[in-house]
Amino acid sequence: MSQLKVFADQNPNDALIDTTDGEQMTTELNKVGVLFERWAAPGEIADDATQEDILALYQEDIDRVKAKGGYQTVDVLHMVPTHPEKDAMRQKFLNEHRHHEDEVRFFVKGQGLFCLHIDNKVYQVLCSRNDLISVPANTPHWFDMGPAPEFTALRFFDNVEGWVPHWTESDIAGKFDRLDQL
Repeated sequence: MSQLKVFADQNPNDALIDTTDGEQMTTELNKVGVLFERWAAPGEIADDATQEDILALYQEDIDRVKAKGGYQTVDVLHMVPTHPEKDAMRQKFLNEHRHHEDEVRFFVKGQGLFCLHIDNKVYQVLCSRNDLISVPANTPHWFDMGPAPEFTALRFFDNVEGWVPHWTESDIAGKFDRLDQL
């Protein structure tokens, strides 16, 4: 289930907002320039679906997002608890960083936790199946896929290099709950 918690960045224990209501999540995130949408699944996805199968199933939505945001490429990231590099990948995303481009993800299956550091607040966005989040360029954030990640997500890029982090060197991410602590 999707969830939004908002905290003062110096108080990780008391949420100012805690909601699972999709409309309220969209409203609160839009206030700080973050796009959050819930898409209707166009059909069922087989467990053995290929990247091409998933892209074909969501092609109409992909085309809409690409046209609106000017994104050049879309790929599918699939993580499972048995992935041999899951721990290293999780650690890479856990530190606060920025990107010079928007970070746009659509969760086809599973879940992940985006934490956005905006205007002295931390917005913890638990994204799950059928959620789209677009984190604006240069927004400090981190992502947790959990110790046993299991998700499939579409990733939209406006550059051919793909995911390029710029680390903030802040320790704030370690002060807030991780996905397995929610």
